[in-house]
Amino acid sequence: MKFLLFLLVVLLGVWLWRSNRPGNAVNPKSPPRPTPQDMVSCTRCGLHITQADSVQGQRGVYCSHAHREEAEP
Repeated sequence: MKFLLFLLVVLLGVWLWRSNRPGNAVNPKSPPRPTPQDMVSCTRCGLHITQADSVQGQRGVYCSHAHREEAEP
């Protein structure tokens, strides 16, 4: 019984020592993960780009202004 009590006190001490070490805490202000973005393919060449970087045209979505002007004269 003494041995079990001694082991419990030692384990509690090790746990307290490890939990209070500096640099062990999780940073609560870590930057949020970027959210996934929708991907679209260029109507002219088929290149996949994010929708935010695409150029909207009358006949579809394009990867650049040059491809939009080529496809929509």
